[in-house]
Amino acid sequence: MRRIFLSLASVAALALAGCSGGSDNNGQQAAAGGSDNAAPANANAVTGTVALRDAGAQLSPDAKLELKLVDVSAEGSQPLASKTIQPVTLPQQFQLDFNPSDLNPNDMYIVEVSLQDGERHYSSPLKTPVLTKGAKNVANIQLVGEATPGEKELAGFNSVKKNIGGMKVTQGTALKEGESRGWQIFKKGNDVQFVIELVDYGDKGFTSTNYAYKNGKPWVIVQEKKPSKDSKPTSIERAGWNDVGELVLKQNEAGGKVDVLSDDAVGDLKKQAEAMYAKGGGKK
Repeated sequence: MRRIFLSLASVAALALAGCSGGSDNNGQQAAAGGSDNAAPANANAVTGTVALRDAGAQLSPDAKLELKLVDVSAEGSQPLASKTIQPVTLPQQFQLDFNPSDLNPNDMYIVEVSLQDGERHYSSPLKTPVLTKGAKNVANIQLVGEATPGEKELAGFNSVKKNIGGMKVTQGTALKEGESRGWQIFKKGNDVQFVIELVDYGDKGFTSTNYAYKNGKPWVIVQEKKPSKDSKPTSIERAGWNDVGELVLKQNEAGGKVDVLSDDAVGDLKKQAEAMYAKGGGKK
């Protein structure tokens, strides 16, 4: 009888265990089902990351990231949320919290991103909808660097330089103690557009300078300094002005580094450019 009792007790225990296990599984399934039906924890926020398309680009500690959650269907409307992040660590995670009552389900929303690092501005060429019309509340954004104002002027300068072969050209030379100078002046009609000047200072070095002009004024100047005519440049100085006369390009490239060109050096280049313009038949 004892053995039978133990067997029945064991069977009962196993049955209870089976009932208990079934209850746990049902509870887990109910919990999982409840999680699927519940609103996400960040339903009242847009989250995501911001990265640069050029993964090798480096930001300075002064870089500033601005994010706005905007309604692109309602022009001039206030952002639902905004945030400024500084310093910036890429890829940069973000969260924009908003008031759900401000959301219009019939409108379209995007995360507007702007990154400024010195003169360099980064923006997103692609706009990713969020929140409404079936869009998610997650936005992973890639930014692309735009040309700086100085780079834009330098690109225009290089374009003109490629086309000087179609311009009218005059040449000249000048000699004085310790200096041999030669130049080519390129014109469209009577307007000086471009000048190439070579100056040999003997043991003191050699300079090769390109001057470009707009509306009778210095536009972009690039001067290479070398130990001799056939040597590689030891430094390259660049200065340039935009259409309203603002100095937007001032660089001194030397030893593989690009630094800001001093105001005195910019002034010297501008005087040289004005002198060459006068020599070419332009006004002083």
